[in-house]
Amino acid sequence: VTNGGKTTLAEKLKKMLPNCDIISQDDFFKPESEVETDERGFKLYDELDALYMDEMVKSIRNWMKSPASSGVVTEELQNTCDNLKNVEDIYILIVEGFLLYNYEKCKTCIFGKANIFLCSTRIYQPADTPGYFDGHVWPMYLKYKNELEENASNVVYLDGTKSQEELLSYVYSDIIQELKKLRE
Repeated sequence: VTNGGKTTLAEKLKKMLPNCDIISQDDFFKPESEVETDERGFKLYDELDALYMDEMVKSIRNWMKSPASSGVVTEELQNTCDNLKNVEDIYILIVEGFLLYNYEKCKTCIFGKANIFLCSTRIYQPADTPGYFDGHVWPMYLKYKNELEENASNVVYLDGTKSQEELLSYVYSDIIQELKKLRE
């Protein structure tokens, strides 16, 4: 679901990981004037048509062609990374968003061990229009979640009732394990 903590988690991971960059789906929303409105007057931001997805895929592919020149600055390594040989030559791209795997062209350019869903409370300022979450956001979340589950394997669900620190620790540990496997 939108506003569930994906960007917050990605930003915290970026600070902890060497040579890490983020491409966020939020950066590819169309202007409000180009987003469709339904019969109730709700802007349909929770649909693929509200995003410039081709531009996002292009950004991902450009990063993959040349991650070292992407502007990623090597951060001071965490103690847990110290035992990884040549970790400085590994580049990590976190691609975060709520409809990544529902867009056909993304499926061919995003690699990873697992798809991760994070669902939490949704708090916007200003608040959502009454009925927007129940009438649009949640139904779209369920639609795209079901679509993903039909077409993807290895989906890992994170418990949005856990603290941000617990979720961060879990995902960070998983990434470190994957980096160790790359080094073996």
